Amino acid sequence: MTTYRAPEPSAEPARSAGRAVTTALVLAFSAGLAWTGGMIYTVITWAS
Repeated sequence: MTTYRAPEPSAEPARSAGRAVTTALVLAFSAGLAWTGGMIYTVITWAS
């Protein structure tokens, strides 16, 4: 009798998903930092 054994999932997809999440968080943090800097620049420019 032949039995079917499902292949065991590899750990590689979890690492690539973690890398994607880390990249997204770094980009989001950079965008937030740039936005904050732009707002500070705008307020300083308007005030002077």
